[in-house]
Amino acid sequence: MKDKKVEASAVPSARLSRLARLGGMASGIAGNILAEGVRQLAQGKRPSVSDLLLTPKNAQRIADQLAQMRGAAMKLGQMLSMDAGDLLPPELTAILGRLRSEAHHMPREQLMKVLNKAWGKGWEAQFAEFDFTPVAAASIGQVHAARTHDGEKLAIKVQYPGVRQSIDSDVANVVSLLRMAGLVPRSLDIDPLVEEAKRQLHEEADYVKEGKHLAHYGELLAGSDDFVLPRVVEEFTRKNILAMSFIDGTPIEDQLSAPQARRDRLGTLLFSLLVREMFEFRRVQTDPNFANYRYDPVSDRLVLLDFGATRVYRKDRIEAYHRLLSAGMHEDRAALESAARDIGYFQADSLPRHKDVVIDIFMIACEPLRHAGTYDFGQTDMARRINSLGMELGFDRDYWHTPPVDAIFLHRKIGGVYLLAARLQARVDVRACFLTASSAGGKKPAL
Repeated sequence: MKDKKVEASAVPSARLSRLARLGGMASGIAGNILAEGVRQLAQGKRPSVSDLLLTPKNAQRIADQLAQMRGAAMKLGQMLSMDAGDLLPPELTAILGRLRSEAHHMPREQLMKVLNKAWGKGWEAQFAEFDFTPVAAASIGQVHAARTHDGEKLAIKVQYPGVRQSIDSDVANVVSLLRMAGLVPRSLDIDPLVEEAKRQLHEEADYVKEGKHLAHYGELLAGSDDFVLPRVVEEFTRKNILAMSFIDGTPIEDQLSAPQARRDRLGTLLFSLLVREMFEFRRVQTDPNFANYRYDPVSDRLVLLDFGATRVYRKDRIEAYHRLLSAGMHEDRAALESAARDIGYFQADSLPRHKDVVIDIFMIACEPLRHAGTYDFGQTDMARRINSLGMELGFDRDYWHTPPVDAIFLHRKIGGVYLLAARLQARVDVRACFLTASSAGGKKPAL
């Protein structure tokens, strides 16, 4: 969750009020289009619908309304901005991208209603301190600091009211709005992504389940000198409240000014954990939000937070990914195409030119695996080259289709780790991380 504190506003929890918000947003956008169209016609211009739609005023309205609604409406905006990638207009991607860092928090009165319902009236007596000003706010919930009577500091994640009940309707309404506005190509089949988004959001809204994922990761990484995770406090945990031990730390992005050796170590830890998740655990925390990683300068460990988006992968799918990465490491395009087909990147009628571009993208993404020694993420234009090829596919209407859902979530995590390593300007021996995790996962290293 983001540490940025923004204004408080009540979360609309009833389905009708949330639908009204979206309807109001659509009406406001329509009014802006009409006014802008009249203005441009008066100037002798012949504006296109897309030009009228994607104005700064409309962009502001979309982002502001979704940020105030929070819940699935905001989360879907975040997911689309990262997962649909270059298939969406860049203007829409920019609008939705704002939602990864902007969320209002609940006013105290609404927060009290949520806590009273979950813990019962008089719950304050169970704490020596409770800070009603959240330390973080995001799309599904906000986090508060508290202290028990025995002195333990806790982080209390409180879910916004109505989030679980409004997931399906929020997702359906937002997608319909984007379709009607022409912001999502009609030929692009996003139904599998939409259905998986609903399922994933229901998973993330179950804080008891998230607590189990957190506990499982705690067991997997127990005794580590490199990672530290919160401990679930079951006494205060409910389906819409997750109570955890509070771990101090600083935003990992603040380490940009740290010595190069520390940044290299943090980048190496990120990649080592990623490949262990894939090939040893087969369990991946797929949310790449930078706020899910912090640095504890006292213990010199990487702090891991937020396990709501954890996904368990089938053995055959992970084996196919191992073959794909191994092929990319050895520049074996035929083997890479075979692995990609097994994962589901190509359809039966996929055109050769589309396959070539997809394989080119994978080859670029595997560049750190082919590099001998440490790869300098601060000096690479890899993201620009991948984006350029992605745009090439995105503008080709014969290609538009969505990748496998499992792949989308995994790409989201891998892309986030790449971006964070680039932000830290870290140098990482990615090949060594991959080979080490392959051995630990029982796979024969491909040297």
